Amino acid sequence: MTDQKATLNIGKESYEFEVRQGSVGPDVIDISSLYKQSDCFTFDPGFTSTASCESAITYIDGDAGVLLHRGYPIDELAENGDFLETCYLLLHGELPNKDQKADFVDRVTHHTMLHDQMTKLFSGFRRDAHPMAVMVGVVGALSAFYHDSTDITDESQRMIASMRMIAKMPTIAAMAHKYTVGQPFVFPRNDLDYASNFLHMCFAVPAEDYQVNPVLARAMDRIFTLHADHEQNASTSTVRLAGSSGANPFACIAAGIACLWGPAHGGANEAALNMLTEIGTVDRIPEFLERAKDKNDPFRLMGFGHRVYKNYDPRAKIMQKTTHEVLAELGNTDDPILDVAMELEKIALEDDYFKSRGLYPNIDFYSGITLKALGFPPEMFTVLFSLARTVGWIAQWKEMIEDPKQKIGRPRQLYTGPTTRPYLPLDKR
Repeated sequence: MTDQKATLNIGKESYEFEVRQGSVGPDVIDISSLYKQSDCFTFDPGFTSTASCESAITYIDGDAGVLLHRGYPIDELAENGDFLETCYLLLHGELPNKDQKADFVDRVTHHTMLHDQMTKLFSGFRRDAHPMAVMVGVVGALSAFYHDSTDITDESQRMIASMRMIAKMPTIAAMAHKYTVGQPFVFPRNDLDYASNFLHMCFAVPAEDYQVNPVLARAMDRIFTLHADHEQNASTSTVRLAGSSGANPFACIAAGIACLWGPAHGGANEAALNMLTEIGTVDRIPEFLERAKDKNDPFRLMGFGHRVYKNYDPRAKIMQKTTHEVLAELGNTDDPILDVAMELEKIALEDDYFKSRGLYPNIDFYSGITLKALGFPPEMFTVLFSLARTVGWIAQWKEMIEDPKQKIGRPRQLYTGPTTRPYLPLDKR
């Protein structure tokens, strides 16, 4: 809190509101008493100028291209740590020491199995069902199997539910993949690390031995870390809004997955890959850049720019490096899609049109290429996003539940419909 006050004049009346100050970032005008004082609401479509909560988890400075988790830069976490270390950080507020990490990894590892009856759920879906549809259904059904961790007033149950979702999400995601490609499920192995276990469940088959490539496992782990949390985006806000009603955590995460499925949110990496494929070769880039600049052309440059970042997406630098490592390991350095991506990035970063609009490459620009190289079909891209983002959602959910100031979400509206009018009998309409 600061000593500053914000004054709002409405007609002849003036109203004062406190100006609150976070540890970093812009100040916030506390308008929670606005309606009570003035009988007015604010109008903010998409809540882009509204702080919906107080949080100590993630900070983004879009103009400077900064992303911090509990104060740690995302590039340092992705380069020097691993995903489960970041999970611990998001949940507990501090990086674990050696013993804490060992205990955390052990607990996650030994909760990866699903209740056996849950495997029968998958057979109820059509084989051509989108894996995200399967994810929404199966994650929502967790509350029907794990009754001992749905009491949100119990701190220990909240943590048990959190650990269960972090542990079981890779198993559910891998089963969704296996089901849609018509292969038998591969169960988790306790001797493998988090990312290696996931790749094994996705790509191993009973007919032959499957050895996880450590370079690919490291890339997968880094992708998870880069997607772990991203402040109050649409899906995180959905989880918080669902949780504000007292809904159980499994239902809240299922709601987040449903929101993430939207092409304007979680489907951006698939859209970026489709765009690169459409361009096809480097010599066609100028044609598509001109189309992107033409307001009358529906073509849009996917994978560039971001709702928040007006500078280079800090996650994109790590993702670019990871893309090169994966393609080099697989011997696909001559991949024409990568050639298009690298040349498109180079041109766009030098073009005044894109620079003036802050259209820098974002993480989706590179992650689609990397996931394709790892062997995942495009329809699995958003599933992997939801797997990684689960820890962010659950950390945000826990923070909200444990906040004494939290209340059920209830946005207001600017009503523009008809005013009161009489009901007319059917024969007089």
